[in-house]
Amino acid sequence: MKSKIRHYLQQIKNGRLQQMLYQLKWIYKYSQKHVFAIIIYTLIGLSGTVVSLFSSLVSKDLVDIVTGHNTGELFTTFCWLIGTQLGSNFMSQLSCYVSTKVSMKVDNSIKADIFDQIMISDWESLSQYHSGDILTRWSSDVTCVSIGILNLAPNLIIYLFRFISALIMVVHYDASFAIFALISVPFSFFTSRNSMKRMKKSSMNSLSINARMSSFNQEAFSNIQTVKAFDLVGLYSKRLRNLQKEFTDVRMKYQKISSINTIILSIVAMIVTYSTYGWGVYKVWNGAITYGTMTMFISLSSTLSGTVSSLIGLVPSSISLTNSARRLMDIAGLPKEDYSQKDKVLDFYQKHRDKGIGLCIRDLQYAYATGTEVFEHAFIDAHPHEIVAFVGPSGEGKTTMLRYLLSIIRAQKGNGYICVGDATPENSDMCMPLTASVRQLFAYVPQGNTMFYGTIADNMRNVKEDATDEEIINALKVACAWDFVEKLPNGINSEIRENGGGFSEGQAQRLSIARAVLRQSPILLLDEATSALDIMTERKVLQNIMQDKYPRTSIVTTHRPSVLKMCNRVYSIREKQCVVLSHEEIEDMLRGF
Repeated sequence: MKSKIRHYLQQIKNGRLQQMLYQLKWIYKYSQKHVFAIIIYTLIGLSGTVVSLFSSLVSKDLVDIVTGHNTGELFTTFCWLIGTQLGSNFMSQLSCYVSTKVSMKVDNSIKADIFDQIMISDWESLSQYHSGDILTRWSSDVTCVSIGILNLAPNLIIYLFRFISALIMVVHYDASFAIFALISVPFSFFTSRNSMKRMKKSSMNSLSINARMSSFNQEAFSNIQTVKAFDLVGLYSKRLRNLQKEFTDVRMKYQKISSINTIILSIVAMIVTYSTYGWGVYKVWNGAITYGTMTMFISLSSTLSGTVSSLIGLVPSSISLTNSARRLMDIAGLPKEDYSQKDKVLDFYQKHRDKGIGLCIRDLQYAYATGTEVFEHAFIDAHPHEIVAFVGPSGEGKTTMLRYLLSIIRAQKGNGYICVGDATPENSDMCMPLTASVRQLFAYVPQGNTMFYGTIADNMRNVKEDATDEEIINALKVACAWDFVEKLPNGINSEIRENGGGFSEGQAQRLSIARAVLRQSPILLLDEATSALDIMTERKVLQNIMQDKYPRTSIVTTHRPSVLKMCNRVYSIREKQCVVLSHEEIEDMLRGF
């Protein structure tokens, strides 16, 4: 006993109690939005308990009438019995309806909030989690929490009320029956207590493996073409079965513990029921109670033992609830991006939009969380009506630079700015620091195929909801995409399948560029965005962008030096710095291409 006390005191000292309170406070934050509905659900449950207990009394009177111990009216009592049964069924269905409605509202509310939390989380912190794991937490864990919010506290109140009211009725009619009714409580408590720790650990393992399975399935289905190309179907099939076996083993271990608990509790309940039945027969034989009273005691005894089992059943539910809450809190607690200056940035842009917005970086130093240093004392300038290029071998930092410009990553040292026209932070106050709030001024064409499922027009309007068909077509023309879109049976209303299915890589790239052009942002970032285009089309696209009268600052990353002559400035990323190439160095690159 002393060792147990020391164990629990050590857990409190280690912050376990504080952690649990914090988890419950986090859960309460969502439940308080639906307090009224939860109260209604609780009141319905309490009313159902009252109707059920009243039904036991009516049943007692009916049995006493039939056996001649009570001269009451048979027909009236029978009608009351039917009424209470109908009332009990009505309360049960009403409770189910309210439960479903509230559960869905809570589920949707939490999912929407967690979705927002995920979307504004710091990218580097979020990238530590696999997307499949994030999806599992967002779906399965949120559902567990939403069900727990509705069931845990209300059901605790309902079950306690049911137990206490049934116990009062038993004591009122014959206190000796209370002994049989309460005998199951200590057995149930000690039986369940020993298995709770194992169930908690098993529950966490189950959640972890479920997340791994989700991650595996997502990767397999997303890369099915690669799996086929490398003839990896057999390998992936084997891996899936291994994960399934691991998941099954954990779930069966959890189920085994639960089943043993259920069997023991059922045996205890059966012993209590038959003991109550035997004691009731003895009391009837002695004439101490009537047949109706004995029937009521047996019914109430089952109610009491069943309620104890239900109360104990809330423990694994609370374990699952707190485990899921902890996993969601890990995601929701990630560092957040700074969107506090969105209105200020928009006002800044609206005031200076005719002059255009440029970019400046001063003394940038950045290293990934792994410790890999990418930039050290890096400087760049890019102004409206310019195309600025970044060149260099793969892995030197071209994409990392664009991520920094988009404020997706944060530097350890140095600063980035948006500036009006040709202004620079050294000689002008017409600059603002780069934050996530500035991202609204960017249009971005990343590497690879980034078109979404839907029509071409849907994809275009993702970046400009009110875009007209004419504006979409003009953007497609700038990106040299209208030539093939025009020939499609449904034109801009033609469907794009998942991952740009139905279009070649070059066509998908031109659609991505058109989408960025349509956004009409003052800064355009192209990350290897023309790599799948032939040289003539690549030149034509960039020329179209430059001929646009809109004061746009364009930045491109490329492995192909074929377009460098069109650029106003070319930065070579080498030795962790950005070095401006001379005309002769660019010519040397062109000759070596």
